[in-house]
Amino acid sequence: MKKWLLGFLTAAIVLVLAACGGGEETTDNESADSGSSEEDTALVVGASNVPHAVILEEAKPLLKEKGYDLEIETFQDYILPNKVLEEGEIDANYFQHIPYLEAQKKEHGYDFVNAGGIHIEPIGVYSQKYKSLDELPEGATILMSSSVADHGRILTMLEAQGLITLKDGVVKEEATIDDIAENKKNFQFDYQYEAALLPQVYNNGEGDAVLINSNYAIDAGLNPLEDSIAIEDKESPYVNVIAVRSGDENQEKIKALVEVLHSQEIQDFILAEWGGAVVPVTE
Repeated sequence: MKKWLLGFLTAAIVLVLAACGGGEETTDNESADSGSSEEDTALVVGASNVPHAVILEEAKPLLKEKGYDLEIETFQDYILPNKVLEEGEIDANYFQHIPYLEAQKKEHGYDFVNAGGIHIEPIGVYSQKYKSLDELPEGATILMSSSVADHGRILTMLEAQGLITLKDGVVKEEATIDDIAENKKNFQFDYQYEAALLPQVYNNGEGDAVLINSNYAIDAGLNPLEDSIAIEDKESPYVNVIAVRSGDENQEKIKALVEVLHSQEIQDFILAEWGGAVVPVTE
């Protein structure tokens, strides 16, 4: 009888312990599910300070309403945002236009796609010495970005202003200094500076004219519409996009990001904040 009772008690203890163990396992699974859910709702986007990060900050509450927590990582150059995107440290980046994205994919083999175009930042011509392009003298020094991906855009702008002529048959977006067929005033082009340094170069009074991307100009306290002596046409094809790893464009959180950035609230904010120096687009 005692042996039977002892066996019964032992079996009962084993069952209780097993039940407790099963309860702990369920808790762990619930914790894992919770972590997965948090990961699905977290959205990390790399961006330039202005206007990209500013626009994303405005989009935060709208994304929160859709169930996503937006985290913004800011960058000061055009190289790192694509590197960290490839390495999976961020979900998307928002800093580059389509020709630059395509050039980076070709150069580095990035498997990225454009998830949606958001805005255009017209390039402006700035000068401490002259008030118009017509005033630029013979042999004037034109300072521009060292990024070859920007050269076609800049040269196309100068051609539209009647200052140079590009060779027939040249793809405008891929034009280089060597593709200039006619340089009426014998301008000297200097492209040794990174794009982010050009506002400082301008403030130092270097060169006769400096071509600066609007995001860097605005970040440096310049107003592209008021401070430039000429500005790129608003019909520019250089749309700044949300770039993601191929396949990620189908994720719900990426779709939500693009949808919010295309919303009327964000379009109105962009126009009000920069008064036409940054132009929103929708698709």
